[in-house]
Amino acid sequence: MTPRFALLTAAVGAMLLTALLGIVFVPLLRRMGCQQPIKTQGPAWHAKKAGTPTMGGLMLMLGSLLAVLAAYLPIHMQTAEMSGSAWQQSTRGLALAAGYAAANGAVGFADDCIKVFRKDNRGLPAWAKLLLQLVLAAGLLAALQTMGALSTLVQLPGIGWVDLGWAFYPLSYLLMVGITNAVNLTDGVDGLAGGVTFMVMLGFLALTSLLGWFDLSLFAGALAGACAGFLAWNFPPARIFMGDTGSLYLGGAVVALAYCMGRPELLLVLGLVYIVEAASVLLQLVWFRITKGKRLLKMSPLHHHLELCGWSESRITCVFSAAALVCVGLTFVFVYMG
Repeated sequence: MTPRFALLTAAVGAMLLTALLGIVFVPLLRRMGCQQPIKTQGPAWHAKKAGTPTMGGLMLMLGSLLAVLAAYLPIHMQTAEMSGSAWQQSTRGLALAAGYAAANGAVGFADDCIKVFRKDNRGLPAWAKLLLQLVLAAGLLAALQTMGALSTLVQLPGIGWVDLGWAFYPLSYLLMVGITNAVNLTDGVDGLAGGVTFMVMLGFLALTSLLGWFDLSLFAGALAGACAGFLAWNFPPARIFMGDTGSLYLGGAVVALAYCMGRPELLLVLGLVYIVEAASVLLQLVWFRITKGKRLLKMSPLHHHLELCGWSESRITCVFSAAALVCVGLTFVFVYMG
């Protein structure tokens, strides 16, 4: 199996497997009563989505991870020069990225189970979710440090290379947990998180390929394919939602790919759509408190504001996905200029 065929196997295999899993998961989750709780503070017309099965993120996880495994093992087992310690070193980066993403997906799965089976729309307590995410972030940083693959030197847009020193670690916790939860916030409109992350993963796929991170490119390609396969079921009107299982899995994958590449600063450009969504929530809260009850947006995050302005869910998904594609282009300019 050639590297190019392996990459094609990961991407196409993940897309087909994820789409096919929907045939089983959609009716199965509906029969199990795994239905999406509709938040009362959302747009009123979201009430019609009540009863739509959730936890579709399991499709994303299974589709992408199985496809990566199917593409990765044959090519490395048949390549003699990748044996021994070199094979192990090559495996670690991919294993860390996939493991970190899956662990975040497990946190989301626990959150979804509480919402669905305990009929508690709050899910995991906020402090518990944050604590688990901080532990996972610490684990990833420690593993990269042990491998000698972690540096406090980063390239900041418009500034250049900067050694952050000890400040790198608290900033990393903020960035890792922030981006992961920002992807979760983006999952508020049919197809939105999947469409935006599809574009982001195409960016990671191109960057990892060009910069020589072949193993990570398999994961990025599989995630892009899985997002495409999931959109067959999740694009408006959605027949299944990814839930926190899927959004935290994708958020963890976005973070892990950047850190395993040794380029965490790429998240500032490649993940700009997620950052804007999270910033809109923060700005709404700050403005509400400063003005003693006035709202900056009709509703946060930004996609809900646009809904209340008359935008359809399909339009929001397409526009935000196009914006993510523009961010991919800007990331290439940033990398090239660096």
